[in-house]
Amino acid sequence: MAAFAAATTLAAPAVAVQTTAEQPPPAPATRCVGTDCRITLTPTQLLAAADRLVARGQYAQAKPLLQALELAPGFKLQTRFLLGYIASKTGDLEGAAERYRAILAEDPRQTRVRLELGRVLLQQGRTASADRQFSLAAQDTELPQEIARTIRTVRDTIRSSRTWRLDVNLGIAPDTNINNATSAQSVTILLGDAEIPVDLNEEAKARSGVGVVGQLSAGLRLPVSKRVSALAEFDAIGTEYRRSQFDDHIVQGAAGAEYRFSPATSISLQGVAAHRWFGGDAVSRQFGARFGGQTVANAKDRFGFQLDVRHSRALFDRSYDGWQGGLYGTYERAVTPTIVASVGPFVRRDALREEPFSNTEAGGNVGVGGELRYGVNFGASLGVSRAVYDAPLEIFDLDARRDWRVVARATLGYRKIRVLGFSPQLVFNYTRINSSLRFYDTTRSRFEFTLARFF
Repeated sequence: MAAFAAATTLAAPAVAVQTTAEQPPPAPATRCVGTDCRITLTPTQLLAAADRLVARGQYAQAKPLLQALELAPGFKLQTRFLLGYIASKTGDLEGAAERYRAILAEDPRQTRVRLELGRVLLQQGRTASADRQFSLAAQDTELPQEIARTIRTVRDTIRSSRTWRLDVNLGIAPDTNINNATSAQSVTILLGDAEIPVDLNEEAKARSGVGVVGQLSAGLRLPVSKRVSALAEFDAIGTEYRRSQFDDHIVQGAAGAEYRFSPATSISLQGVAAHRWFGGDAVSRQFGARFGGQTVANAKDRFGFQLDVRHSRALFDRSYDGWQGGLYGTYERAVTPTIVASVGPFVRRDALREEPFSNTEAGGNVGVGGELRYGVNFGASLGVSRAVYDAPLEIFDLDARRDWRVVARATLGYRKIRVLGFSPQLVFNYTRINSSLRFYDTTRSRFEFTLARFF
């Protein structure tokens, strides 16, 4: 930690924030009337004087100069940075973090500021958040080699120590299809050679509504030896509606271990358990395991995979009991220091008790996300897949079901606003299933207006 602090401090002029001019400023203007003399400083001279005081550790003397300089146009970046630096050195870590975040909210390309924010987060014990800041900073291709090496060392240290994370979302969710029902108004039933059109009743049709949504995601990584760490994860998401028959709650837990071949490459194996309630009734239980791995090829590219296999017990209908498995790949590339694009092919297999409900699905996802200026965070993804079922559901069709599935998601956050650490976030989810059996045609749009906090 001390080595990292020293390296970033010494490298300040070579990174993003440079607080002093290359040439010494002109001497302050002095005007005397008799024995009364007044010294006049330009904003540039005031900044240079404050910078010298900060470099000498004379923070109490530098702070009034910087507070005066805040009123001068064109010096907001340097003033915020030095006041944040003083706050971090005098023990006000939260104040320092807020000032650094304010700078990055307006200009996420400020690598020096991101390094200092990571250092402050590390001092606060927020190792996962610190690691993310260092990861973004490492993508700056103009970093001096000594700073890049220091960042790698610090990230290795973070990964080899206890790391925890906790994310919380709370808000409301308008939804066009809270019961995930068909979009068809009628279906055709096959009885022998007869085709009988049947209108669906209101209970079978999609219903809209506004729910209260909450989400919690937590994780713990506890080193056991130099290469092995114990892993534990817990996720819970729930939506409550005015009519409780459509309430939807899911909890999932996982525990296992990670083995690191090198600082850049690791594999993990975890046991997984999940439980879901709908309308207050338990509808499914799952037990299984997932095996995954990832490797960081360089500062811009990361590859990963995950194999997830679990047994599902459907409490609402035993026909849906069986095994579910999926193989998922991921390729991520940093297209800028703060924006990442990703591609994720996948294949899934549901081998259930009844063949008409068993299927194989293959497809992929593309996405992009990151930080923009003015505190805006964004993300967008699109997934397309094709599902083919094993056998026909003969009451509807003599041919097996075929689906095209589209899932889109967009997220927009504004980190400049913080209420008790929570920031506003807007999420839009869209799902479309175009099935060869009209009864399984589904369209669903859901907005989530939430406050999100990432610990």
